[in-house]
Amino acid sequence: MSGLDWLVLISSTCLIIIYGMWKTRRKKDMDTYLLGGHTTKWWTIGLSVMATQASAITFLSTPGQAYDDGMRFVQFYFGLPIAMVIISILFIPQFFKMKVFTVYEYLEGRFDLRTRLLAALLFLIQRGLGTGITIFAPAIIFSSILGWNLNLTIIMIGLIVTFYTTLGGTKAVSASHELQMAVMMGGIITAFLITLHAMPEGIGLQQALHVAGANGKLNVVDFHLDWQSRYTFWSGITGGTFLALAYFGTDQSQAQRYISGQSIKESRLGLMFNAFFKIPMQFFILLAGVMVFVFYQFNPAPLFFNTTVEEKILASPSSQEYRSLQEQWTAEFEHRQALYTPVKEGLQTTPDHEALMASIAKEKSLRGEAKMLIEKNLPEVESNDRDYVFLRFILDYLPHGLIGLLITSVIAASMSATASGLNALGSSTTVDFYKRLVRKDADEIHYVKATRWFTVLWGLIAIGFASMGSLFENLIQFVNIVGSLFYGTILGLFLSAFLLPRMHPVAVFIAAIMAEATVIMLYLATDIGFLWYNVVGCILVMGPGLLISLLIRKLQNKWNES
Repeated sequence: MSGLDWLVLISSTCLIIIYGMWKTRRKKDMDTYLLGGHTTKWWTIGLSVMATQASAITFLSTPGQAYDDGMRFVQFYFGLPIAMVIISILFIPQFFKMKVFTVYEYLEGRFDLRTRLLAALLFLIQRGLGTGITIFAPAIIFSSILGWNLNLTIIMIGLIVTFYTTLGGTKAVSASHELQMAVMMGGIITAFLITLHAMPEGIGLQQALHVAGANGKLNVVDFHLDWQSRYTFWSGITGGTFLALAYFGTDQSQAQRYISGQSIKESRLGLMFNAFFKIPMQFFILLAGVMVFVFYQFNPAPLFFNTTVEEKILASPSSQEYRSLQEQWTAEFEHRQALYTPVKEGLQTTPDHEALMASIAKEKSLRGEAKMLIEKNLPEVESNDRDYVFLRFILDYLPHGLIGLLITSVIAASMSATASGLNALGSSTTVDFYKRLVRKDADEIHYVKATRWFTVLWGLIAIGFASMGSLFENLIQFVNIVGSLFYGTILGLFLSAFLLPRMHPVAVFIAAIMAEATVIMLYLATDIGFLWYNVVGCILVMGPGLLISLLIRKLQNKWNES
């Protein structure tokens, strides 16, 4: 990066942090620190909800996902608008009525303490893991750009975000989200436009879409009913609805954004804002990844996108083998150019299908051989490079200044998601465990201090887990899988509370334990698409819970009669 890029990056990042801290400069009590004093407007809620979900993973991994697998991932969000309507009608009024600091407080009021603690514990596990990955994603950037040690970079980024989250609390997080979303969307739009502008003469948006379609990258909707497929219309509209219900309705990192609203109306409007704009935003980010793919159809793509790993393999004893693969890769690219010549000249909309499929298969084979060679010689590094596709494109082809802007977009996304996660983890640990079980009668200042210390603790835990990020195939998929392992059970607890007035507290607790164990077994022993875990977990809490409730009441009636 140039000096201009560094100037853009540092000044933009500092502006976001200073803005958030300035907005929250007043003295904190529990209400202002955890819920922002219930002063948040609907547009801030909407932007904060979107920013919480739009981590650096979104801007690194999602374009890489599109580059590799096309647009299918957008189906993951098909259930989101449905979930937003249900949460607005069912969840928000209940949370406001009970004036909760965390949503898990509601479960104690409806059932009992152990159910509340179980839901909060499941949240802490999955959000602690997910927050670690949101720290890992931006660390990739700096380690790739500067050659910094990845673990040291993780520590640096984690400590910075932990610092400003700890000082500012919920209002600082929400306030900074406004600027972060502006930077994020500005960055991705800029990247999209520059990608189009960099296409060869004769290739505009229409021609680029034809090329993408010929390569199978515009497969937006898949109506096949395949239980093992991760992304289909049916898994998105069902499993996606359940996942969105659980994530936005029962995950404290999201719920804390809208229970801090001025009123039920403001919170509902914020969620509706998210419902209308989230899918188009994800679609556009995926499309940007597809355009990067098209760009590399006419420009030489690296055999392996992770620059640091590529340098290591070229310095290893197997460098000659890797160079041979690179030569074959270059030759195949030149062959591909001959296929695209009629397209560039306007004689065809797409290249010869049979020849194109053969070229795709050849390139896939070469990349597979390269990864196997890397795994054999460098077992300590990650052989997956999908998360590096967009980053490599930015660094290789964007002009100075804009590189800084795009890197800032990724950093801003990381800060938004990580800060929300740490803020919620600290809040839940204090309210659901420390205040409820350890210190029940301390003053407000004490609990604010405790929340800050727990936020720091979770920051350190997230940093530790982030150091394991290279073990996962694709970051955005991993985050969603982890969430799906726990969200179904948590959602089942809340829907039982809302919809099943005769659900017995003991029954719902037993059913939740059984449901969670079943979901984890399914993950370990089957190949079912992860979105279905949300459906299975929820049903296994509500259905067996009702049956156990009936059994308990029958036994109670017999006991009373005797």
